[in-house]
Amino acid sequence: MESQLSENIGQYKGVLIFAEQHDGNIKECTFELLGEGRRLADELGEELGVILVGFEIKSLTESLFGYGADKVYLINDENLKYYQTEAYTTALAAAITKYKPSIVLFGATITGLDLAPRIATRIQTGLVAHTVALNIEKGSRILLQTCPWLAGHMAIIKCPHHRPQICTVLPGTMSKPTFNPNLKGEAVELNIDIKREDIHTKVIEVIKDNDQSSGLEGAEIVVAGGRGVGSAENFRLIEELAKVLGGAVGASKAVVDAGWRPESCLIGQTGKTISPRLYIACGISGEIQHMVGVQKSDIIIAINKDSESPIFNMATYGIVGDLHQVVPLLIQELKGDSS
Repeated sequence: MESQLSENIGQYKGVLIFAEQHDGNIKECTFELLGEGRRLADELGEELGVILVGFEIKSLTESLFGYGADKVYLINDENLKYYQTEAYTTALAAAITKYKPSIVLFGATITGLDLAPRIATRIQTGLVAHTVALNIEKGSRILLQTCPWLAGHMAIIKCPHHRPQICTVLPGTMSKPTFNPNLKGEAVELNIDIKREDIHTKVIEVIKDNDQSSGLEGAEIVVAGGRGVGSAENFRLIEELAKVLGGAVGASKAVVDAGWRPESCLIGQTGKTISPRLYIACGISGEIQHMVGVQKSDIIIAINKDSESPIFNMATYGIVGDLHQVVPLLIQELKGDSS
């Protein structure tokens, strides 16, 4: 089986990006993937394609060309107006099977993490989730996919015997390219037979989540708390420090799992990836699953009473001390209260 697959690998060429859009708005992670996809495609000397799925979304193709796409494959169908797993899986699997890209990239969003493994299963190939770096192996043209692993380590994973090579990429870990309105490409409309009777769910109503309370995306200053904060009540210290600094409040997975903060505050591999000018981590140990979410911060300040905490290995500045003593002193100093 492997030898047969290896013989067919030469049929697969190019990089394909899944353009995630909702209500006619393309998610920022798609543009980040286009920047990375352009780099990979140029290194391989192959084409960069984008697959755009939805209903009445043809006008979005120009923005995709402006961020570097050579070709946009458009699947326009009323049954694809809202994201539904079965319909999107059928549409994308058919397009990928027809055009045979060598690499397919999804954002590691709620949609991407639901869709990518189903596509991989449908077309019988491998999948690497939550990647933070992508490179081409010298001499083999194989995609090297870096992702967080056990015990704070990074793993480099490759898929040598199956195509396409599929992965989900953490939003915020790749650089968004500069939009160039002069770039043009080719739009290809695909007719994929999506039957309503083959979709076993129906969207009755769309209720939008208007909770923007965390304000993490785009925040220049973020103050986050971990298990060391101790309780939901103690998070008032984190909130006060963030307020004094004019920043947003974040949290580690342990905090969200404990119910101390809502999921909208979660930073890390299974949450948000941020790149503030200043990130202050209070009582956070700094396991790799969290740190991949803040590694692009300009300055990281860690406050932890355990001097052996992994976070000090990545911190720009470290304070070894009890956050319940250190944070009030910081707040007092920032307020100019010397009493």
